Amino acid sequence: MAKQRLALHWKILIGLALGVVVGIVLNQGWSAQTWKSMGVGDSQAFLAGKPSEANQGVGWLAGCIRILVDLNTLIGSLFIRFLRFIGVPVVLFALIGAVAGLGDIRKVGRVGGKTIAIFLTTGFLSVVIGVVVSNLIGPGRFVSDETRASILSKSANSASISSASDTAHALTPWKILTEIIPTNPFQSLADGQMLQVVFLSVMIGMALSMLPREKAETAIRFFDGMFEAVLILVRMAMRTAPIAVFCLVVPTVAGLGIEVLQALAAYCLTVVGGLAIVLFVLYPVITLLFTKRGNKVGYRRFFRSMAPAQLLAFSSSSSSATLPVTLQCVKERMGVSEEIAGFVCTLGTTVNMDGTALYQAVAATFLAQLYGIDLSFADQIALVLTATLISVGTPGVPGGSIVLLIVVLESLRIPTEGIAIILAVDRLLDMARTVINVSGDGMGSAVVAASEGQLGPDPGVGGPAR
Repeated sequence: MAKQRLALHWKILIGLALGVVVGIVLNQGWSAQTWKSMGVGDSQAFLAGKPSEANQGVGWLAGCIRILVDLNTLIGSLFIRFLRFIGVPVVLFALIGAVAGLGDIRKVGRVGGKTIAIFLTTGFLSVVIGVVVSNLIGPGRFVSDETRASILSKSANSASISSASDTAHALTPWKILTEIIPTNPFQSLADGQMLQVVFLSVMIGMALSMLPREKAETAIRFFDGMFEAVLILVRMAMRTAPIAVFCLVVPTVAGLGIEVLQALAAYCLTVVGGLAIVLFVLYPVITLLFTKRGNKVGYRRFFRSMAPAQLLAFSSSSSSATLPVTLQCVKERMGVSEEIAGFVCTLGTTVNMDGTALYQAVAATFLAQLYGIDLSFADQIALVLTATLISVGTPGVPGGSIVLLIVVLESLRIPTEGIAIILAVDRLLDMARTVINVSGDGMGSAVVAASEGQLGPDPGVGGPAR
């Protein structure tokens, strides 16, 4: 009898748990004194490979530790860079093939309309949940003046905040809508402008669907073949995912530390609590209501199907980087047809940002409470609408929501300097809200596929996703 192999998502979870444990041990047990015992007086210069008078008589042990740190950084960086490298080709090939494969242009409009309607509705509901939860808990009222000053002194990064603020001044919902159409599609592909890549892919796919089938067949087969080739590369890379997840999580936990997390515990719990409501209540209810009897996507089927993508999203903080795995989960584990999965998931990496929308609502409310600004009912309605629309243009990459959060804060006259406080714990919360964004893509795929009669029976867990 063949020995059963451990499923991929369990391997990723083990790597994640080990990374958290090692990160906490390093954060609590490694100090400046530890470095000094090895002859390192300036650890930052030493790890960066820069000469320093404080680092005289550095022993071999410190050199070995620096090699381990560099190796850890290299593995995590290579994994994320590869996923980003493959992100644009996946969107381009998958979306062109999916749209062209739909055939009738009226079908493209119908499927696209359903997809946009679902994502905007869940985005709106997510923001409402965020506002309600943050008003009930009031996380900004749990932080003392002393703690606030300490967090600002530790996490302030005026250069990055200033840069983000400058970028935010140029962004408006109308600007985002205007820039969907690229002036140079090749530049959009090179720069990874995902909204523009999505527009380009949809336009080419629609044009192919309007050609006679015999003329379009060769091009459609080319894009389908390239998409399959890209997925093979992704499956090969995913074999290293558990190790890469460990390498990504260790420096995150070791760098943040428990003290900073404790200082912002109320804010973090509010965000995570709101995200949990979306993930464990809103999405399952929608899939139960809008999938048909016989092919019902219940609680167990939904989470079993999406588990690998959710865990990778948590570790990478990038819905775009996770897209290849999301597509694999939706098609092979949930049973959604290839054309619906390709269309909905690729569009969702840009349009569906429910976790980001909720986060922006909670962050704005938290900072308003922190600065003693009372948000009226009209202000909160404006917050709901702005966060819903702004989240549509959020890049699906780590930290992509910070720039657009400034737009939300300025619309409510909340000091943008408060971003320094948010940055103290943004990495972990970015990981959590990316899980929601990716899960929402799976939810939308199931609902749209069910409405189009392209949702198969539960395939269970098997195939390449193991």
